Amino acid sequence: MSVAEMAALLATAAVGALAASAISLVPALHIYNVAGFIILATATLGERLPPEYLAMFFLGLVTGYSMLNTIPSIFLSAPDDSTVFVVLPGQKYLLQRRGYEAAALTGVGGLGGIAVLALLTPVASTLFPALRAILQPHLHWILWTVIAYMLISEWPKGSDRAPAGLKRWWDGWKSLTAGLITFLLSGLLGFILLYRSLVPVMVAYQNLLPAFVGLFAVPWILQNILSRVELPEQHVSPTMDATPWLFLRGTFAGVLGGLFAAFFPVVTGGIGGFLAGHATAQRDDRLFIISQGTSKVVYYVGGFLLFFVPGLHLTRGGMAWMLSSLWTSHTPQAYYLAVAAVVLSGVISFFLLLLMTRVTIGLIHKVHYRWISLGTLAVLLTVVIGMTGWGGLLICAVATGIGLIPVLWGSRRMNCMGVLLLPIGLNMVGAGSTIAGWLGLI
Repeated sequence: MSVAEMAALLATAAVGALAASAISLVPALHIYNVAGFIILATATLGERLPPEYLAMFFLGLVTGYSMLNTIPSIFLSAPDDSTVFVVLPGQKYLLQRRGYEAAALTGVGGLGGIAVLALLTPVASTLFPALRAILQPHLHWILWTVIAYMLISEWPKGSDRAPAGLKRWWDGWKSLTAGLITFLLSGLLGFILLYRSLVPVMVAYQNLLPAFVGLFAVPWILQNILSRVELPEQHVSPTMDATPWLFLRGTFAGVLGGLFAAFFPVVTGGIGGFLAGHATAQRDDRLFIISQGTSKVVYYVGGFLLFFVPGLHLTRGGMAWMLSSLWTSHTPQAYYLAVAAVVLSGVISFFLLLLMTRVTIGLIHKVHYRWISLGTLAVLLTVVIGMTGWGGLLICAVATGIGLIPVLWGSRRMNCMGVLLLPIGLNMVGAGSTIAGWLGLI
């Protein structure tokens, strides 16, 4: 491959990062949905872009998205499954006039994650294939261990202010009960989507879109509309309140969670970051935000890079699955070029993050937050109907009812990930079809 060809491929990745800067600001529009439309357009209109250039464009797209999807999560409260943990500390910063600083902290964490991915390049081709061979037979019980820890860690808690008796018991157990109900109901929804989805067959690749919008995004928007939040004027600080040691600690925790989520099926960046946060005993909001920024970048980008690792070709995440139908990486040179594309796209995306955060702050200063929330809700419903039809809107409505349970009862929103964890976990142990039969789905 000539120098000119490599430069053209890197430029294509940079274009992908620039495109992600606009796409990421649309609430609940996941980058995998956009990539699916691009794949369909390529198949329909003919091959306008060679597959290796499409791979580089997707690398820039997913890198940019993993950096910039923080903005709607903090300022518009429309998170996805990987940013769900950033929202609460991020909104705390937002109400303290420090929303820009929160976005910058996640960006710094993302840069740390990209740096670690680049440093792993010399050992990736030997480390990850060996790790896969060791862990592959044990994925089922590891996944169920993760599920058990998620549910057990939702330990009974209360304010100790309720009167003695049944009310005090309920005050302590209501969050745990809500968490278990959320997990089971979202898992039931996942079974229905897996076996009897209402989404039209021609858009089956968008099957989970209405569920994720309803579980994670719409409840927050409704909460914002009903609570009539008044946002203070945001302060754009030239510095961040974070020491180098804090950055290193946050990056380390985020890399642990992100790599775990990237390597294991079904586990998302939010869950990986949650586990890493418990493992490293995080108590500082700054540390938490940095680690979550690292975790989601390593989850999205690292999961996609596993597809390029020589001798591994592991397809983790929607982007790798879609690209694998058109092109496969075979040489170490392709992997090194992919890492270079990620580093370039990451640096570009960080500065785009700072720029687009300022643009968003300007918007929320001029338009009342309630109108922004209503507009965001309209965009969400338009995306759901436009992509999945009225059946998708019905799925979104049901998912919203489930997603409101943790909002109203104070449990973790992470339990909504039962929509994936429960059906796939049961399928991995061979019980999925039996449960689906009991439910009358097959």
